[in-house]
Amino acid sequence: MKSELMAKVTRLAYTSKLKIKKHSPEILLTVGIIGTITSTVMACKRTLKVNDILKEKKDNCDAVHKCLEEKRDDYTQQDANKDLTVIYAQTGIKLVKLYAPAIMVGALSIGSIISGHKILKKRNVALAAAYAIIDKSFKRYRAGVIEEFGQGVDQQLRFGIKSKEIEVKDKNGKVKKEVVSEIEDENFVYSDYARFFDAASNSFEKDPEYNLMFLRRQQDYANDLLKSRGHLFLNEVYDLLDIPRTKAGQIVGWIYDPKNNTKGDNYVDFGIYKNNSAHRRFVNGLEYNILLDFNVDGVIYDLI
Repeated sequence: MKSELMAKVTRLAYTSKLKIKKHSPEILLTVGIIGTITSTVMACKRTLKVNDILKEKKDNCDAVHKCLEEKRDDYTQQDANKDLTVIYAQTGIKLVKLYAPAIMVGALSIGSIISGHKILKKRNVALAAAYAIIDKSFKRYRAGVIEEFGQGVDQQLRFGIKSKEIEVKDKNGKVKKEVVSEIEDENFVYSDYARFFDAASNSFEKDPEYNLMFLRRQQDYANDLLKSRGHLFLNEVYDLLDIPRTKAGQIVGWIYDPKNNTKGDNYVDFGIYKNNSAHRRFVNGLEYNILLDFNVDGVIYDLI
């Protein structure tokens, strides 16, 4: 019983430590903000006492000057200079002591904010590196599937599409069998970057021709942005289509090289004209919705 209790306490301690480590950037940022506000308040309160210190300094200096004006034999200019030096030094020390707590709290607060930023920066670097490895492995895997089984199998596995045979009647009433494709599971997580352009987007209309024209214009605009800026993030393309941003979209995208020496395609493609039945139906005006799959080059920071 005792050993089981100790084990639970140990697990709780390590779990708590891990959670604190996980949220350390937020904790440090919060501490930094609170500390900055606290140091400002402390400095304001200390400022109320500055007048007393300066008044004491002024009184002491006036006393020194008064002694000089009296031209006393036992008090020379050299004595006055020494006393003034001591007065100014003591005043400086008092001011430093007065503001030291506020300065210390402010310095610690800034240090907390900087430390939190460094932790986040390290995590982002690690995340980008891990994502690059996964992306490279996934592309290698897809290339192997395509080489071994063909593009069709790759599309079926990637988008969760299955084929089934249905019976349809032609204009003459003759029944014939036709193979169609459908999504196996509407909750299926498609590809890393593929997203549906449908009624969830405010830019969508129940007009296939309008949707096709809109997507082509946005694709042209995305390419103009890529050429003018030299890079483009996937989330920026999602914004053009009113599609929700993703975590991956903030680090992956496209790089443009006028000399075309990049490893990517050097252009943005929404995948509108993919060679499958669903995309052909959309292009031919028979479908309102389309599954867009963007040809991102990879993690932008690794390409620049």
